Amino acid sequence: MQTDTLIDSQLKEAVQLTGALWAVLAERVGGVWLVRASHHLNKSAQNELTGIMAGSSTDAWLCGALSGGHTRSAEIPENNSVGQGRFFAFPISNSSKLILVGALDQPAAAQRIWRLTASLLAGQFTPKGQALLPDLQSGLAFDLPLALEKVLSSFVQAVACQGAWLAIRRGDALDIQAEWNAPKSRGASLLIDDNPIFRRVNRSLSDLLLTRGQPNFDQLPFTAMKPSGGAWICLPLVIGQRLIGIVAMWRQKDFTMAERGQLRELAASVPQTVDIVVTFSEMSSHLRRLGLLNDFVLTVSSAQNLDQIARRMFGLLSRAFNTELIALFLRSSDGRILRDYRLLEGKLNVISVSVADHPIQPLLKEGRVRRISDSSREGFVGIHKTARSELVVPLRYRGQATGVLVIENSHAETFSQYDEHLMVVIASHLAGLIEYTRLREEAEGRARSLGLIHEVVQQVIGLNDKKEVASITAELVAQYFKYELAAILLMDGRSEYSIQGIGGTQAQIFKEALGDQEFLQLSGVTGHVSRKGESVLLNDTTQSKLYKSSKGWLARSEICVAVKDGEQILGIIDVESRELNAFSHNDLIAMEALAGILASVVTSANQYQKLQETVRQLRMTETELKERMEAQRAAENRLLQAAKLAAVGEMAAGVAHELNNPLTTVTGFSELVLEDLPEDSAHRQELLMVLQEARRASSVVRRLLDFSRQGERIRANADLNEVVNDVIALTRHLLQTNNVALILDLDESLPWVSIDSNQMKQVLLNLIHNGLQAMPKGGEMQVRTFLGKRENRDWIVLSVRDTGTGITPEDQSKIFEPFFTTKGNRGGTGLGLSVTYGIVADHGGTIEVLSQTGRGSVFEVWLPL
Repeated sequence: MQTDTLIDSQLKEAVQLTGALWAVLAERVGGVWLVRASHHLNKSAQNELTGIMAGSSTDAWLCGALSGGHTRSAEIPENNSVGQGRFFAFPISNSSKLILVGALDQPAAAQRIWRLTASLLAGQFTPKGQALLPDLQSGLAFDLPLALEKVLSSFVQAVACQGAWLAIRRGDALDIQAEWNAPKSRGASLLIDDNPIFRRVNRSLSDLLLTRGQPNFDQLPFTAMKPSGGAWICLPLVIGQRLIGIVAMWRQKDFTMAERGQLRELAASVPQTVDIVVTFSEMSSHLRRLGLLNDFVLTVSSAQNLDQIARRMFGLLSRAFNTELIALFLRSSDGRILRDYRLLEGKLNVISVSVADHPIQPLLKEGRVRRISDSSREGFVGIHKTARSELVVPLRYRGQATGVLVIENSHAETFSQYDEHLMVVIASHLAGLIEYTRLREEAEGRARSLGLIHEVVQQVIGLNDKKEVASITAELVAQYFKYELAAILLMDGRSEYSIQGIGGTQAQIFKEALGDQEFLQLSGVTGHVSRKGESVLLNDTTQSKLYKSSKGWLARSEICVAVKDGEQILGIIDVESRELNAFSHNDLIAMEALAGILASVVTSANQYQKLQETVRQLRMTETELKERMEAQRAAENRLLQAAKLAAVGEMAAGVAHELNNPLTTVTGFSELVLEDLPEDSAHRQELLMVLQEARRASSVVRRLLDFSRQGERIRANADLNEVVNDVIALTRHLLQTNNVALILDLDESLPWVSIDSNQMKQVLLNLIHNGLQAMPKGGEMQVRTFLGKRENRDWIVLSVRDTGTGITPEDQSKIFEPFFTTKGNRGGTGLGLSVTYGIVADHGGTIEVLSQTGRGSVFEVWLPL
């Protein structure tokens, strides 16, 4: 055969001569198209082209080109990496290969070049003297499907057709194992007696030609032809007087006598080779099954548990008998439950079901081997719906049937007597292995119980939180025993049971299903155990009146034991499963032992929690006492401040009266002297200074009088926002000249409050002046009113915030004391905030300050409603 390099070279030269975009050499093998060589088509484009050729319409189009032996062209589908333009197919005679060319156009001269290239390749693919039928005695016989594809390809190449298939006889059925342009037929099994055409061919052992309009033409299987015409030919493959298979071919036009003669000769030369290949395949299958016993000893016997045994056994049987229709049924030790093992979509599925009324129950009772060759003749209904043949082998241990192994196949006549004997031997070994594994698993279960108790003791002894103890225990129980649901309920301070710990593979599903329902139902299992303190083991909840299901959750098995301290029931442990017979007596003993350990831990935790509650109450009392002492201290400080202010006020009143008259005299005479003193007098400047200082002293005296005697109180319900707006109107120019931005945030929904409006204006003026003095370089001031709540009553709050220098923590405790000032030589008297404090206190309110050095201060005036 020509090398790949030479083929690539010929494709390359043809592409260059014809101006094509690309070209590939494609071959149809096993019902699919493969790219054997290519030019100007990268790997990605080749993969996409393979996908296009796999489409049913494109596959039929290419098969038509091969069977007809004529050049064809069609539009290339859009949106792909193959390119644009048209496909051109040039078949290579006497083969299942063709050259597929992609080009915008290929004129007649270019097509002649491609046909010449195809003829050159045809001569090189078929050496001189080689028969049309391939040599099936070579290594090809090791691959039955490929060998039969080659046989069918020989018929298709000999006579052009639209479609064809080849079927091998197995018993009374024909199994289609190769097809040409008929993908739906592959793998189908056709009963000979169900079709009059096949019955006739089986009796006559001669070829049969049918054309449209003849009787039984409409009963032809897997044949798609246009209504305008059509011919179908059936060629029997016969050895002696035995039909071993048939070849069916069809097309639109009739088969000529010459073509029928050519096909008859081919059908006569093929059967011996086909029989050898089929026999070789059956012998290979027989040898594979013979090795099954050895594989069983090496693979299955080393499995660690029942599920692993089943999984490995299914793998061996599936390979040996070429089927996935396998089932294993194992009966429980008490004979009530059946574990059902099956392969579903390639995965092992295990469920537990009741033996009663199960379809396998008669086979268990019968306890003998059964081999069904064809379900259509024997009225057999298999475990799997598609089964046509079946082999049933019981598993017997010490004279008792402990299970059944079922192997089925979708084809008839699949199992031989030898297969039956082989499976009997395997089943006897399998039964002993399963019983041994059961005993080992029970021993391991007891060991797990002891391990669980040890682990619980290690982790919960010394814990004082009941919820933590219950949570850890539930998780350990679920982890050790692989339970679906393990819940621990403990009694709380209200003498009610609540879930304190929950674990298991279905814990989250159970929580969602439980919702707002109470887990403990008085008329159910948990309620019975909580009242009686008796342990309950149910392996079939449907047979117990105690069991009450929760909405969305149905358990089929349940264990419930009480956690008791003497006669006192502290809680319950509840374990549930959705499978029947999920728990053994060993599980119950393990749960009761665990309940005893848990009772000791819960009792200690209860005592510890009582002690903690006493300590908590003492700490609360201590905290409350400290708060009362702080409140008392604050009240004393406010009384002391008020006393200071009262004493200073009395003193200030006396001093003011004593100083007021002399200052008035000094001021008056200074003004008189200044009127008579010439403008150029050398003493005029000194006298002006005397007058200025006297007036400043009078201002201080007036402030002292204001501090000691606030004047007549005029209280009325007023809108605090109006007071704020009046003061802002007076100070807005002052704020602007000091480069201070004002933010006004007034709550328009404030209720009216009983105040002296003039005094409140004085309070706000003092706070604004203080803020301005704290921002010598400008800044931002916010004046805000809002409704506050404190001490279970409503207050109206006036807040003034600045971004000035702030007040140190040491000075914050002194700023409301008389004559205390931080202004130094900037002219502060230290009376502004003292007067403000007095006015606010006189209104029954409080004034508070929050300040940070360098970040500003916030003064809040709280006035009661």
